[in-house]
Amino acid sequence: MKLTLATDDTGGPEIFSSLQGEGPSAGMPVAFLRLSRCNLACVWCDTAYTWHFTGDERPHRSGETHDRRANQVTLPVAKVASLVAEHGQKRLVVTGGEPLLQAGALAELLELLPDVAVEIETNGTTAAPPRLDIRIDQYNVSPKLAHSGNPPELALIAERLHAYAGDPRAWFKFVVAEPEDVAEAAALVRSHAIPPARVFLMPEGTDSATLRERERWLVPLCLEHGFRMSDRLHIHLFGDTRGT
Repeated sequence: MKLTLATDDTGGPEIFSSLQGEGPSAGMPVAFLRLSRCNLACVWCDTAYTWHFTGDERPHRSGETHDRRANQVTLPVAKVASLVAEHGQKRLVVTGGEPLLQAGALAELLELLPDVAVEIETNGTTAAPPRLDIRIDQYNVSPKLAHSGNPPELALIAERLHAYAGDPRAWFKFVVAEPEDVAEAAALVRSHAIPPARVFLMPEGTDSATLRERERWLVPLCLEHGFRMSDRLHIHLFGDTRGT
């Protein structure tokens, strides 16, 4: 089987070592594997090069589209496993795009990496099949709120949210741009019985100044609702760049 990956700035597969920048594992050394393609289209997505290809008319705030050939590379699973193993990290974060769109090949990959703890970053609209699910140590579920521009019937699947809410491996990360977004997130937490202790609110932004500005009003809202706040460590360290 093969996996379709995003590319880094050199045109090679986007596999790299860094510190996890978000969520419950923030600050941990990890290997990252970024897969290509997504079933949603967030207008503020900071990895639009994984899905917003030439000819895709779904809106993105940049107004730019990306050449598919220049931003995708397809490799045999065994090759990807070898590249990940070369980084020598004990933890692997699989991100995208939406990684679960390639669940079959991803399961095969993780079977070749049995000693690595695995995080999956997902938008929460689909489920991992059993062969993949048993390889996952942590799900970072990021349901998309109205300001993402995605229709709720596509982005907020009740059955999936309930299932992740009941899975102790699943942590929820809501990206917020305005205080009103927090009210929407809190309503979803209540309606889907998501444990508040496993909920992060994260400011939307691709530069330190924007993140810090939004974190000022986000802190009291986290205190009010009993949610955690997630920064975006990699933005402060490296900026909005690939392979970081």
